Amino acid sequence: MTDNYITVTQLTRYIKYKMDNDSNLNHICLKGEISNFKAHSRGHLYFTIKDENTRINAVMFSGNASKLKFSPVDGTKVLVIGKVSVYEATGGYQIYVSDMIEDGIGNLYVEFEKLKKKLELEGLFDPKHKKKIPKMPKKIGIITAPTGAAIKDILSTIKRRWPIAETILFPSLVQGKEAAEDIVRNINRTKDFDLDVLIVGRGGGSIEDMWCFNEEIVARAIYDLDVPVISAVGHEIDFTICDFVSDLRAPTPTGAAEMAVPNISDFYNYLNQIYIRLNKSTNNIIKNLKERLDSLKNSYVLKNPLNIYESVEQKFDNLLERLQLNILNIINNNKTRLNNVKTSYILNNPDIIYKNKKDEYLKQMDKLHINMTNLLTNNTNKYLLLVNKLETLNPLSTIKRGYSITRKDNKVITKVKDVKKDDLLEIELSDGKINSKVI
Repeated sequence: MTDNYITVTQLTRYIKYKMDNDSNLNHICLKGEISNFKAHSRGHLYFTIKDENTRINAVMFSGNASKLKFSPVDGTKVLVIGKVSVYEATGGYQIYVSDMIEDGIGNLYVEFEKLKKKLELEGLFDPKHKKKIPKMPKKIGIITAPTGAAIKDILSTIKRRWPIAETILFPSLVQGKEAAEDIVRNINRTKDFDLDVLIVGRGGGSIEDMWCFNEEIVARAIYDLDVPVISAVGHEIDFTICDFVSDLRAPTPTGAAEMAVPNISDFYNYLNQIYIRLNKSTNNIIKNLKERLDSLKNSYVLKNPLNIYESVEQKFDNLLERLQLNILNIINNNKTRLNNVKTSYILNNPDIIYKNKKDEYLKQMDKLHINMTNLLTNNTNKYLLLVNKLETLNPLSTIKRGYSITRKDNKVITKVKDVKKDDLLEIELSDGKINSKVI
């Protein structure tokens, strides 16, 4: 029976064979928007071509890629020619592009990237400015078209998940030249309604259709709003400036509604869990208190309260006896001290204190006089010794003994080599000076 089964490889090769031999797939003219673009180091280009509903993988080998007259980037709308086949390694089908030209959207993408970079540098996308979405909002604002799938999906989702919330629709243009100003006008209107959260968005479409959400005035209006904003523009694969500046981005309008409100069934489950935990905790408290009460009821104290009184009464008697004994000891000690004071020699003969102090004073005066005399004698001897030393070192004393001091230009001459012929010298003697000349 296993002869009827084939391998995955055989199946994939069969599908590839069928597609490679289908004339309708060998020459395909396809239009769409580039995303997930990647240029390989060998020159091959790998990317995805998408429209508002689906996408297809694409590859353009270096031989054909080198002939391109523009630089493909994400968001570029293109017209491609190629063939559709199966890539056997993954079993996925893809288009092998032989030629590709722009479809007029390149300028819009460049403008998008330019504005995105400008606002990012200003800090409008900084996560620190993002406001938290409230967990249980009471009032939700919605800026979108009043008709269409987007508003229906948002309202039905909110009603199903969190029916207690109030929803306020701010009907707005979401496509066309006047759409951006209308969106900004409605954003400013929401400031008067005390909203908890605001959803801004629309359904899917081309980049031109959603361009109003890439306008700078819309981005700045969202950034300046105090209420947290959820962006819900297009499908998951679509990105706008509104997505980056908003506090939260949703992949779809339905996803925005799910992010804005909790699921009431989850909330009920949470409350039920809280109720169960509260009952359990309350029962545990009651059980513990009951056990404590039973323990007290059966305690020795309550069963025999008289024993406590008797024990305390005996303790009181012991303390009273100790107190009385201590009082008597204190009184006796103080009596003894009083008798000692009364019989002391100071009270009986107070002149003794004066005499003792006077004798001590006289002794101190004698010691002071002796010390002062010794100090004066020592200092006098030191003075005379220093005077003798000074007299010995005095140069005038040397001169009086017959010596002289010879100077040249007010400098003392100590060696013969310090003078030369015709030098003028000054010779100082004990009674005067002599000026002389060397010959």
